[in-house]
Amino acid sequence: MSEQHLVNSVRSYSSGTVGRSLNTVRNHHFVIDSPTLGEALTSGDAFLAGISSCGVNLVERAAQEAGIPVRRMEVTIDGLRERQNPATFARIDLHFTLVGPTREQAEQLVGRYKDG
Repeated sequence: MSEQHLVNSVRSYSSGTVGRSLNTVRNHHFVIDSPTLGEALTSGDAFLAGISSCGVNLVERAAQEAGIPVRRMEVTIDGLRERQNPATFARIDLHFTLVGPTREQAEQLVGRYKDG
């Protein structure tokens, strides 16, 4: 790999229970379930959390770089899937709530995320 790329590595293992995986990222270990089990975080939850946490992190950095005060931020994401085909999202809705910036500044910051 070149110096200009970052690599994220995740290892997932079968757990002995159908529908449950054991996962490792660096020194973090966690369980992810399929929707059929749903006791632990599900694959869909983990996928959506990656998107929403990226929204928080990128918008906070953009605000810091632009000198825009953000006291608090929340990103809510909802994924709609058909029960018969849970592997595919029919729709994903992402909603940003920022406390501190003006509406215009908030739209500018979220625009940086969308363009990004």
